[in-house]
This record gives sequence, C-alpha cells and structure tokens, in this order.
Amino acid sequence: MQGRMNATLLVVLTALCFRLVLAGGSGLGIDESYMAAASRHFALSYFDHPLASWWLELASRSLFGSAAPIVVRLPFVALSGLSSWLLYLVTKRLFGQKAGFWAVVGFSIAPVFSLAFGSWVLPDGPLNAALLAFLYALIRALGLPDARPAPRWWLAAGLFAGLAMLSKYNAALVLVGAALGLLLDPAGRRELRQPWPWVGVALALALFLPVIIWNAQHHWASFGYQGGRATGLRLRPLMPLTVWGGEALYVLPWLWAPMVWLLVRGLAAGPAKRVSWLLAWAAIIPVLLFAFVGLWSRTHILFHWAAPGYLMLFPLLGDWATRRSPRLLRMVAGLSGALLGLAALTIVALVQFGLPPALALSFKPGKSPMLQAVDWTGLGRQLPPGIDAVAAQRWFDAGKIGYGLLRDGVDLPVTVFGDKPHQFAFTTPPRSLLGKTILIIGMPGGGTETWNHFAPDFASFKPGPVLTVTDHGSFLLAIPTFIGVDLKRLP
Repeated sequence: MQGRMNATLLVVLTALCFRLVLAGGSGLGIDESYMAAASRHFALSYFDHPLASWWLELASRSLFGSAAPIVVRLPFVALSGLSSWLLYLVTKRLFGQKAGFWAVVGFSIAPVFSLAFGSWVLPDGPLNAALLAFLYALIRALGLPDARPAPRWWLAAGLFAGLAMLSKYNAALVLVGAALGLLLDPAGRRELRQPWPWVGVALALALFLPVIIWNAQHHWASFGYQGGRATGLRLRPLMPLTVWGGEALYVLPWLWAPMVWLLVRGLAAGPAKRVSWLLAWAAIIPVLLFAFVGLWSRTHILFHWAAPGYLMLFPLLGDWATRRSPRLLRMVAGLSGALLGLAALTIVALVQFGLPPALALSFKPGKSPMLQAVDWTGLGRQLPPGIDAVAAQRWFDAGKIGYGLLRDGVDLPVTVFGDKPHQFAFTTPPRSLLGKTILIIGMPGGGTETWNHFAPDFASFKPGPVLTVTDHGSFLLAIPTFIGVDLKRLP
C-alpha cells in the first residue's frame, strides 16, 4: 500500500519538475501575456474570467517583485501538483490505491491537463484544483462508495464549488451535472432533503457574489461576452465530430476513447451504480454542450472548453486501468510521458537557444512561430520620449506588447483602440487617455489605413519609430507606430 502511494508521489513530482522547466524556460503565450498585461490591479472580477487566475498571478508578481514567466506561472504549477494529489485522494476513496495511481498517471500524460493547465497562466489550473476538491467533499458528504453520509462535508463542497465558480464560468456545467445526477438518484434525493446541501449552495453563491457585483457595475459585460459565444447561426453538421476529435488530441486519443466509453457506460448503468452515475453526470454537460453548440454557433469552439468534463472521468479511467494488462499500461504511459516530456524540453530549447539559422530564415517577418513562444522584450528602450500610453488595435497585440514592457520594467498604460478591447477596456479605459500623447500600434493593416482612422482624433499625428522584435539575433517582427498628441475624442 505504501509502495503505491510512493509511486504516485514520484509521478506527481516528476510531472512537476517538467512543468517547472517549461514554466521557467519559455515565454508567455498570447493568452498568458494578455492576462499579465491587462491585470494591473486587483478587482472584484474581470472581463474574460472571474478573479482567481488574475489574483494568483498578481499576488505572485507582488510577492516576488518580478513579472518573469516563472514568477507569474508559479501558482499554476503549484496548483497542478495539488490537483494531482486531490485526484489521487478522490480515486483512492472510490476505487482503491491502484486506481488512484493510474488516474494520476493519466492526468500527468494528458497534454492539456499536465502541460497547458499545469504550467500556463490560465483559469483552468485553479478550476481543476477547485473542482477536484469539490468532488472529494461531495463524495464524503454522500458517504460514497460505502460509508455513512457525513453531512457537514456539504459545507466544504459549497466552499470549493464557490472557488470553482471564481475560477471559470464553465465550472457551472460540472456543478449542474452533478446536481442532476443527485436529483435522478433516489438515495441522492434523500440527502437533498437535509438542510446541509442547501447551506453549501448558499455558501457557494456568497463566494460568487463579487463576480455578480462586478458585472452589475459594468453592464453585465462578462456575462454577456461569455453567453454571446453560443449565438449566431451557421449550420455545420460535422462540427461535433471536429470538436470531439480536437478534444481527443488534447487529452490523448488512447485516454479519450475509454473515457467516453466509461461515460456512456456510467449513464447506462443508472443510479444503482451510484459512483459511476455521479461521475458520468458531472462530466456529461461539458462533453456534449460545446460539441453541439458548434452545430450553429459562429464562434470558434476551443477544444479545451470541455476539459472540466473529462477531468471528472479520470477516477473511472483509473479504475478501468486496474483491469488492463500492467505491462501494456506501463508501455503506453511511459511512451506518452516520454513524448510529452520531449515536447516540453524541445519548446524550452528553442526558446532558450533560438531556431536553427536555416529554419529561422525560412519564415517571413511576422510569420515565425517563435513570436508566440518568446516574450517581446526590448521594446521599452525603443519607445520615443514623452509617451503617456500605448494603444494597440487588437487585444492580443496589446497583450504581447504590454507584457514585453512589463519585463523591460516600463510602467506604461496599455490599452486597445478597437472593437474588442477585452479587459483593457477596464484596466486602461480609452476615456482616461483624453488629452494624452499616445503611441498607436500600426498593425494590422497599412500605414495609410491607420493614419486615416486615427489622425482625426488627435491634435497632431505623425509617424513614430518602427519597433522590432528579435530572438537570438533573428528578426521576427517590425511594428509600425504613430504618435498621436492630445487625444481629442475617443477613437
């Protein structure tokens, strides 16, 4: 028994080491740079997601006095280790230590969970930890698999449900699914007649109150943005298959296929099999919803949106693995882990040493994949004097530029003059820049287009310096700029 726990700890620590190497050895991606650049202060909530991930990276920057990648990513790496151990505790309680070990192995070799959510500044890291803590508290409250119910655990379930909702809105899909599973289970309905579950619900809602207040103060901007992703009408009959295929690649096809089978089997077994029934219901809404929204929505469905559903299936996967060939499992897990580790080390090596010269020269300026993998540092010393703020025309350009300036130690407001400013509209509202001198980022489009669009908004408008992004001596991108003096009206 102790040997199995030690083996699990070894898997958790090994995965953590690779995540730390990736977190410290690579630059922030587009979404990460955006979050770091747009979160200049603590707030009750934020435009894209609730407060948890924003507060975590802000707190880490404040604590260490740095905005280096390893600093802003460190809380998310730490939470990945916590998530692994919570998954072990959940699966061990439901199915035993051996199943817990294989659940953690599966979690550690699934790219989207292990590397992306485990190393990057994304809301999914805190979401995973909170959902697994909620699941553990829920099974303790219900007495699953064969113990007496412990009603006071409903308070912990409510606490962690609230923390999950403070991490990412799609936590609600898992929580609603779990609630439906309980309502459709006669034994679960008996538990819901007690006051404790409803006290837990009240606690969760109280924790979520800051997000509601922020939205009420900002014209329900975040709720409207997230809800609007399901709107539009464009019939795409094959999109569910595309979405599920993408999710399979993110999780790993040889993990995804048994997970889906176990989901179907758990629902088919009915509430008589309380554990598989509850886990299947907790998973089903995210797994189905985004695939079918893709049938009609014009929004580009991102494959990681359904990840919370698959997270709930790892305990079933661990139990399933205990009845498979140990030799085959070790071979598949070892090969998958080796490939994942090699991918992480390759990314780090390319960022630290640059692309091989022949390969670097094969990409036209602005087309190199390294633009996403490296931080745009060095821009600070290229800025002209007398600038009060920088304004990009797209949120992702503002994110990369803003984070590059943070790394350069330049404390300059960054915003977006465009129709999709995201959090920049609240961090640095364009209205706050009236009368200021602003460096306008000229991409996308040509200089004439930028001139015609923005020149009428300023007392004077002139070409600025061309900012350059380089990597180990290789030229990656030229950023045209314009200097607008005395902003007279909002663009």
